[in-house]
Amino acid sequence: MSEEATRYDASDIQVLEGWEAVRKRPGMYIGSTGERGLRHMVFEVADRAVNEVLDGRAASVDVTLTPDSGVRVTDDGPGIALDGKGAIGGPGLEALLTRMRTGTGAEGRHNVTQGFCGMGPAVVNALSRRMTAEVRCEGARWVQEYARGVATTPITGAGTAAESGTTIAFWPDTDIFGAAEFSFDGLEERFRELAFLNRGLEISLTDLRRPDEPRSVRLRFPDGARDFVAFLDGRRTAASAPMDTIAFEHEDPRMAGTMEVAFRWCDRPGERVRTFANSRPTVDGTHAAGFRDGMTAAITAYAREQELLTATDPGFDTERIGEGLTAVVSVKLDRPEFKGSTRGVLGNAEVRDCVGQAVRDHLGRWLEEDPERASAVIDRIARGVRRD
Repeated sequence: MSEEATRYDASDIQVLEGWEAVRKRPGMYIGSTGERGLRHMVFEVADRAVNEVLDGRAASVDVTLTPDSGVRVTDDGPGIALDGKGAIGGPGLEALLTRMRTGTGAEGRHNVTQGFCGMGPAVVNALSRRMTAEVRCEGARWVQEYARGVATTPITGAGTAAESGTTIAFWPDTDIFGAAEFSFDGLEERFRELAFLNRGLEISLTDLRRPDEPRSVRLRFPDGARDFVAFLDGRRTAASAPMDTIAFEHEDPRMAGTMEVAFRWCDRPGERVRTFANSRPTVDGTHAAGFRDGMTAAITAYAREQELLTATDPGFDTERIGEGLTAVVSVKLDRPEFKGSTRGVLGNAEVRDCVGQAVRDHLGRWLEEDPERASAVIDRIARGVRRD
């Protein structure tokens, strides 16, 4: 190969400025240009509205899939400050929707960041052929139009408003997404998780794309993780549970955060354990390891104390304990540390001991206080161990 063919210098570097980079490589910002990417666009817009509710400034969030292939997200909060000088600070309306946010979004136990990179609604604007914003505050209504990352009109007064709130609507650019469509089921699944994990949150999801078959769900779960476990088990297996659901919340300063855990065993095969960190689904991590540590320690200690395991019996392993188990483990940390760019594995080392101790204490107390059901659970596990 000649020297000329292999030469590489500054003239070969292509510089993409502003939203051109996002539109050129959309997968880097929302994950894909298919249904998955469209779903993350909804999350990038909905995050702000969800956090308004979690911070106590709004009561509910409404997400609507419109007949013209758009999405409308509405909250009943105080309304985004038009100039960034509102009571809660932050960027003003136009800056929020047209300026790229650096980093991976807001962290902290009280913040929800669902998007692929957590870069906010400006990324959605860049990938949309049209975006509209309506702000209702102090009795007035204000609107602005955008397209492909830039404002196309100034913020304009549009009459009076009886209530406060913000509505952001967007229509994905078909030049980027082609014929891909939003999945109602995919959005419902994730919004349902959020409502389970944040008991003060209420989200409505409505699909108006097919006038003859409209769909709508209202998601609010006052019992949090306990409701989540019941949902995962389903009504068919609830009556077969040898124990009530154990559910608790606990704050531990050692991990600078809180945990919410709920679990029970049912007479059905397999294990259903779901873990979350700051409301994001995780595939593994120190919170999951701590949960299994605590379960194993509490059950093994009780079984030996009650002589349900003899001196020659092997101890219980996590696989056997997990048979028939349904559990939700959610931690919310001030400073979460994730392994990898997808943030699917929690790495905070101190979380393992904190969750493990709390689970051991609560399960151990239940075993002592309800010996009849405790024996049923332990004997079921012990019979499985002896069969091995």
